[in-house]
Amino acid sequence: MRFLVRRLTLACSLLTAALGAHAQSVEGSTLSKIEKAGKVVIGVRESSAPMAYALGSNSKFVGYHVELCEKVLAQIAPKATIEYLSMTAQNTLPLVQNGTVDLGCGPTTNNLGRQKQVAFALTTYVSEVRMAVRADSPVTSFKQLNGKTVAASAGTTAVQLLRKYGREHNVELPTVLGKDHFESFLMLESGRAEAFVLDDNLLAGVIANSKAPQGYKIVGEVLGSEPIALLFRKDDPSFKQAVDGALRQMMQSGEVAKIYDKWFMQPIPPKGAPLNLPMGDTLKRLLQEPNDKPLEAYAS
Repeated sequence: MRFLVRRLTLACSLLTAALGAHAQSVEGSTLSKIEKAGKVVIGVRESSAPMAYALGSNSKFVGYHVELCEKVLAQIAPKATIEYLSMTAQNTLPLVQNGTVDLGCGPTTNNLGRQKQVAFALTTYVSEVRMAVRADSPVTSFKQLNGKTVAASAGTTAVQLLRKYGREHNVELPTVLGKDHFESFLMLESGRAEAFVLDDNLLAGVIANSKAPQGYKIVGEVLGSEPIALLFRKDDPSFKQAVDGALRQMMQSGEVAKIYDKWFMQPIPPKGAPLNLPMGDTLKRLLQEPNDKPLEAYAS
């Protein structure tokens, strides 16, 4: 009898522990957190036009990915108040990983290394990493930058791609890192760098909002094509399912294409200059057949 009681006690303890773990898991889900708090924190950028950037002194955040985030949240958490938290390329992953940010809306590349820390939604942009130079620059290839200073933003994949290109082509590419895209562009603008390397869409955004948009051009080989996506905490399948479901619906309805046209083909604030970057064939296919494949799938 005593043995039976022990067995029953142990079974009850295990059941209680299992139920407690399940409750903790549900309690810790992002959707549950948002519902309890009545708010959702989205991570944005200050200088990543047209994807996510700040306007004016009141730091209103706008952009292609910001609008996608707002539309997604209107579907999956319509009662929640949206709070905007400014992030950099360097602190994006930690802030998402530790739950400070519920949904990352900056231009973040989905790759296998980052998937160890965070999860990604369906791809909503495919960028091509190239370089911006002054309009009167004779540079058209990265090989012509041998021994010359190149600017890049800390924490971006452009830094690794530059190093890879240098190794493969035996080219010296001394690289200086700006804390954000504004600082990196300032190095080009002031003559401290011969080129600024970044995703083509972000380069176009920085140039369009510069003091002299006609003074710069985007040139050079494509160092890499990169899938860009919204991101959130790992191991939260219900939140990923909700975000992906909302995005898929917007892709099928044509709403994503309209939002793309608004930010890449039409005049954008603050200067009302259009980027004139038509949607590429890869992204067109992804809107028809969405996936969340990482960078490595594009490189293969």
